[in-house]
Amino acid sequence: MIAGAGGGLVASIATCPLDVIKTKLQAQRAVNPQEGYLGVVATVKDIVKHDGLRGLYRGLGPTILGYLPTWAIYFAVYDGIKRHFGERPPGDVESIRRVYPAAQAKGYQPLAREHPWTLHILSAMAAGATSTICTNPLWVIKTRFMTQPRNEVRYKHTLDAALTIYRTEGGRAFFRGLLPSLLGITHVAVQFPLYEHLKRAASRGHPETLTPGQILACSAVAKMTASIATYPHEVVRTRLQTQKRPLVTAGTEAVDAPPRSHAGIVRTVKHMLAHEGWRALYRGLSVNLVRTVPNSAVTMLTYEMIVRYLNARSGYS
Repeated sequence: MIAGAGGGLVASIATCPLDVIKTKLQAQRAVNPQEGYLGVVATVKDIVKHDGLRGLYRGLGPTILGYLPTWAIYFAVYDGIKRHFGERPPGDVESIRRVYPAAQAKGYQPLAREHPWTLHILSAMAAGATSTICTNPLWVIKTRFMTQPRNEVRYKHTLDAALTIYRTEGGRAFFRGLLPSLLGITHVAVQFPLYEHLKRAASRGHPETLTPGQILACSAVAKMTASIATYPHEVVRTRLQTQKRPLVTAGTEAVDAPPRSHAGIVRTVKHMLAHEGWRALYRGLSVNLVRTVPNSAVTMLTYEMIVRYLNARSGYS
């Protein structure tokens, strides 16, 4: 948990400007319905012109608050499941009991050795679902911070944003975009098994011998592959999280509530395809790919180094 939180914290600070640019590109038509899209360069100029350099770090507070528990929960569940189902420390007496008859003459094999891909996919999906459900409110706040129109009263801080959203839209607003986020679990189901495979291939079965450069390369390739394969869910999630549905009180009508036809996942996708084309599902992909290289690399390298240090301090090799 310490290693995961540390890696997420460093990466979130280092790549926040790219996250702001990517999120604005994903949500342009939703929060600022102009006819044409602003490109990457035009988006950066627009942010710096109106908000200064601080605008590139808007939403950093909820991002940090989100990454800390996200990666802490993720890595704790991920490694916990792997250890429980087959990757127990050497010398652990319990590991003798956690075996099953293998379809080989040698008799018994640990589950992890017999089904490594199954184990890693199970671990990644369970960890992704757990962390997503627990931290979704913080990601809604982060998205609102980064995409808030300039003609609105700006949120002062994370708590102010949370209270404002709750008062005007209710508690359900904090779980907007949760379903596409859960569908995005396929991202980590691709990333982490591929990362583990690349580590084994690069180290020839001895991950502890990997150099920092090899860890950076393995994590970058795995992250970029998973990002390209599953990117549309991020755009749909951002569109849903930016939709504002104010609470309607007796005798009043929320005039700025979005049309109902745009509310759900399927309708949102149909609306984007009909009015913006299939390319809209990949808005911000180039920035996201640039962001994934340093983000994933820094996160995983920090995680691996902290794990090695803590293992050395506790007596594990």
